[in-house]
Amino acid sequence: MNIYKKKIRWKFFLFICAVTIGAGSLWYTNSLVKKLAIEEQKKIALWAKATSLIPNANLESESLGFLFSVIQNNETVPVILVESDTTISLYRNLDSTRVHNPEYLNKKLEKMMEENPPIEIPLSDNNKQYLYYSRSTILTSLTYYPWIQLGVILIFIGVAYFAFSSSRKAEQNQVWVGLSKETAHQLGTPISSLMAWLEMLKLKNQDDAYIGELEKDVLRLKIITERFSKIGSPPVLKPENLVKTIENSLHYLKTRSSEKISFELQADKNDIILPLNTSLFEWVIENVCKNAMDAIGEKGNIKVTVTKNSYFVFVDISDTGKGISKSKYKTIFKPGFTTKDRGWGLGLSLTKRIIEEYHKGKIFVAESDIGKGTTIRIILKTS
Repeated sequence: MNIYKKKIRWKFFLFICAVTIGAGSLWYTNSLVKKLAIEEQKKIALWAKATSLIPNANLESESLGFLFSVIQNNETVPVILVESDTTISLYRNLDSTRVHNPEYLNKKLEKMMEENPPIEIPLSDNNKQYLYYSRSTILTSLTYYPWIQLGVILIFIGVAYFAFSSSRKAEQNQVWVGLSKETAHQLGTPISSLMAWLEMLKLKNQDDAYIGELEKDVLRLKIITERFSKIGSPPVLKPENLVKTIENSLHYLKTRSSEKISFELQADKNDIILPLNTSLFEWVIENVCKNAMDAIGEKGNIKVTVTKNSYFVFVDISDTGKGISKSKYKTIFKPGFTTKDRGWGLGLSLTKRIIEEYHKGKIFVAESDIGKGTTIRIILKTS
């Protein structure tokens, strides 16, 4: 299993944990709201019962005081008492600054009618009153609280994820830069030694063909060392011939790949001059083409098409390989993603860094068909 898949699993696991915590909190708060709503309904039913008993209570008995205390103890639930002829006779726990406005009372009554059925209060002489009520401010706040809480949790998760991602990316950059610099440093000594051995072989008149090939490989090692040494430092961009740079990369790949894999370069012009770091851009072409060769297998074709308009240059690298599923269009450029049993999955990630951070361009999967091939597009500014 590659590193990228492990990262995805960890992210998915943390997301499920966060959703579980949020859903559990939401369920618990909702159950608490329902219980409080039932308690408020009981309180209002008791309030209505006390109201119906007051007319028949003995004025001197203690029960009358108890009934009034029941009514007065309701300090949270808004209520409106309506006569049989729909006249409002009493209200409680409403906005004291607006209760003198009949329109305000009528609107509150309409809202209460929609929320809960009225409680009928029988009185003497066959008269009746109707008690309407709505949820208390506390209960209403608790109703919205779990959603607010869930929103806060999601915001916290988002901020934490962004912070950890930024920290991890910065740490990755430091590791990459340190690894690249150390690699360049370690390669320096054996390359110098190889160059010295080559000079000794020349002095001894050894086979020129062998020496020529060794010189090419040593030169290649020097180029690789130079590339690694430039990672992490702002590269110098100079006006270079883009088409010639691509030609050099394809020529190197041709000499070190199977004869059954063909390379083709098609360009509008032969002298497209752009600000480039030649060494790093050749690395980009080689990385993309090597991935294309892995996708092709034994036999196939790699075609590089270069087109230009007034503002941009487009470099399309197409292969006849196995293709990429749409779900992986972006993930192939993530650090650690690889389809091979061996490898760190850093090639295309470094390629993206070179194009987008150093050359201020774009690289992405332009199109891909499973079993037919893939086209990677690079977009560079003309100036």
